[in-house]
Amino acid sequence: MKLEHLAIWVDDLELMRTFYMTYFEVTSGEKYTNPTKNFTAYFLQFGSEKSRIELMHRPDIADTPSPRGFSKGVTHFAISVGGKQQVDELTERLRADQYTIASEPRTTGDGYYESVVLDPEGNYVEITA
Repeated sequence: MKLEHLAIWVDDLELMRTFYMTYFEVTSGEKYTNPTKNFTAYFLQFGSEKSRIELMHRPDIADTPSPRGFSKGVTHFAISVGGKQQVDELTERLRADQYTIASEPRTTGDGYYESVVLDPEGNYVEITA
């Protein structure tokens, strides 16, 4: 078994698509539009791994009542970039581009080497080795 995809409701579909394509080397499928439900989405794929993120937008979806990452439900997801040096380099690139680094690169108590960045809409993304 494997995780096939993770879906995220977003406010700005194009901004979020650009962010993940720019920093996480995903490719984007064609935009899906369902005018009856006022729904649009993109699937972003990680190379040949076949794991994907689905970015979804519908104007009637409300914000979460508490800060993302600190409410029940999905709090974060992790993207492995291949090694400690890649974690450090991507973290610095994101910092230089003015993204919020929520947690500096470090080895966690459970043995992961990671940092945490907030995507443009505040989702916690762990960058792991």
